[in-house]
Amino acid sequence: MSNKNAKLGGLTLFNIVLFGFMGQVAWAVENNFFNLFLFNKIGGTSRDISHMVAASAVVAVLTTIFMGTLSDKVNRRKIFICGGYLIWGFTVMVFAWISRENVAKLFGIDVAQVLPATVAVVIIMDCLMTFFGSTSNDAAFNAWITDITSTENRARTEGLLATLPVLAMVIVTVAFGAIVGGDPENGYSKGFIGLGVLVALCGLIGLFTIKDSRSGVKSESNFWADLIYGFRPSVIRNHKALYLSLLSMGIFSIASQVFFPYLFIYVQHQIGLDLGNLNLTPAAIVIAVLAVAGVIAGCIAIGSLMDKVGKSYFSFPATALFIIGLALVYFAKDLLWFAVFAVVAFAGYGLLMIMLNAAIRDFTPEDKVGQFQGVRMIFVVMLPMLIGPAIGSAVTEKFAVLTYTNDYNEIVNVPPPHIYVAAALTALPILLVLVFLFKEWKKAEKKA
Repeated sequence: MSNKNAKLGGLTLFNIVLFGFMGQVAWAVENNFFNLFLFNKIGGTSRDISHMVAASAVVAVLTTIFMGTLSDKVNRRKIFICGGYLIWGFTVMVFAWISRENVAKLFGIDVAQVLPATVAVVIIMDCLMTFFGSTSNDAAFNAWITDITSTENRARTEGLLATLPVLAMVIVTVAFGAIVGGDPENGYSKGFIGLGVLVALCGLIGLFTIKDSRSGVKSESNFWADLIYGFRPSVIRNHKALYLSLLSMGIFSIASQVFFPYLFIYVQHQIGLDLGNLNLTPAAIVIAVLAVAGVIAGCIAIGSLMDKVGKSYFSFPATALFIIGLALVYFAKDLLWFAVFAVVAFAGYGLLMIMLNAAIRDFTPEDKVGQFQGVRMIFVVMLPMLIGPAIGSAVTEKFAVLTYTNDYNEIVNVPPPHIYVAAALTALPILLVLVFLFKEWKKAEKKA
């Protein structure tokens, strides 16, 4: 491959960070606080969370397949990115007005029906929000990143992108947690409105800063044929390395989704961390800032190292860190040990994210980037979110010891530490797939 875009310009980096970061903030709130909102404020259960995650995952994949292919067809990314972020922001704001009381007034529902009806409204709105989020972020933004990068800088770029979920998670945990905890009555409404405004503003800024890469080849084939291109057996056989990378990412993502949807519920009700009253001292803030800065610098440095020496060498150590870290979290009985073991797991998580995402981009045909985003989403989102949360919910129902009384005086189960053991066991098959992917990587690295 040519050395195209080996050096990314300042405006390009600005847009990578802006859209990547705001997208991760929005997804972090959806993946964590939407679950907490449904659990605490609406009165949903872990099963309702599993259903919501699964439904939004299906919508995300179908949206990405269709809109990614469409962005290839018209050879445009900008309109999908910026327009999507604008509407995405407005759909987030709608959640500020969802409550049992408002649903009862709107539909004239009696007390016996209001809980399932409100849960249904939350799930439907989550799917609508996911449509615009997946159009802009999963389909168009991810395709744009592949368009503007090359094998010479993809791991470094993925290293930068990998820091954004970490930074987003820290900011969401502190800021959104403080907003919600500081105002139990209206905190969620304020948080959803504020987030929606920021996401929409991001789309508005992008209208003036982002440029279409125009590096992709416009698809001239039949649109409906393009939709199923990545599912053809001949395509799978001819792109073995790509599908091995996708399979590895799929197993990794399923394992992550066993615990991720329940993470904030777990730390709040199992570990005892009060997200609304963190009582951060100046020293704690400084340490947190330095830690985040260290993570960012480390991810970028590791990404650069992967670009130089090859991604294959990091595959097995990263997987081992992830699995061992998850297994250790099971034994954490307080916040300190939970944080220590979680660092091990998330170190492996970050390395796998950088390595596998970069590999998927490397092995994706340049003239089919948008079309393959939907295939990617099946392994990264749909299957993981259908299978992972269901495993977590089943483990919760079987092993839960603690219960929680929500705002409506209803008793629900708190996810137990067993979900981390289940996640570690789910991740084990990655090692087998990596044996075959390692060989493909070595072949590609020799040709580079």
